[in-house]
Amino acid sequence: MATLLEKPEPPGDYDCCESACEPCVWDFYYEELAAWQKQQQELKAAADGMKDDDGDG
Repeated sequence: MATLLEKPEPPGDYDCCESACEPCVWDFYYEELAAWQKQQQELKAAADGMKDDDGDG
């Protein structure tokens, strides 16, 4: 079973130096957020599928 991801916290104001770093702390945040959102969608789809399979949904 895959590891359940925690929703990432956005970087604080002090975390970004605004020097156009490549990659920026915001790049890491958005990458982690996208992975978390994808996992949430997959979990919801699996839960919805389980409801349909048990005859209750």
